[in-house]
Amino acid sequence: MSRLLCTLLLTLSIALPATAATEQAIFAGGCFWCMESDYQDLDGVIDVVSGFTGGELQNPTYKGNHEGHYEAVQVTYNPDVVSYQELLDHYWINIDPFDDRGQFCDKGFSYRAAIFVSGDEQRELADASHAAVVSRFPDQQVVTQVLPAGRFWPVEEYHQDYYLKNPVRYKYYRWNCGRDQRLEEIWGKTPD
Repeated sequence: MSRLLCTLLLTLSIALPATAATEQAIFAGGCFWCMESDYQDLDGVIDVVSGFTGGELQNPTYKGNHEGHYEAVQVTYNPDVVSYQELLDHYWINIDPFDDRGQFCDKGFSYRAAIFVSGDEQRELADASHAAVVSRFPDQQVVTQVLPAGRFWPVEEYHQDYYLKNPVRYKYYRWNCGRDQRLEEIWGKTPD
């Protein structure tokens, strides 16, 4: 019996495709609820977690202290389906790269936009994408920064998937914040 079980397990392990490797990217673009919803449905994105990064403070929380941190999302993705470059392209059309006070109706340091990079490849691609945006808007100052990634701290559970758990409140917030209206003003109408 054990020989049959071993043969069956070996056969299954050979027949099943290997699980694709995943990679992670961190983006800050104002409200993490909005960034989470903007990335979650992209093909190849496996998970999006809202949280904080970029600061010195240990264990930042939303209702407590998160001074010095950006609201950000950590995107886990399958690079065989969606590239880091495609995530960067998606990032830019979902932020206001000219606002150094925050994003849309959310103002303050924690709502500023930044790309947090891990490693040389992410750095090169992020710097090139930043330069392309600067070139596209020569008469405006792009204030979005490319920064080294540090520790990412997931925010409290009630903030995760907020757009799914509270769809009416989320849509009301997003509309009243003027996010989509401003994005269309900057980038033009983007395909859904």
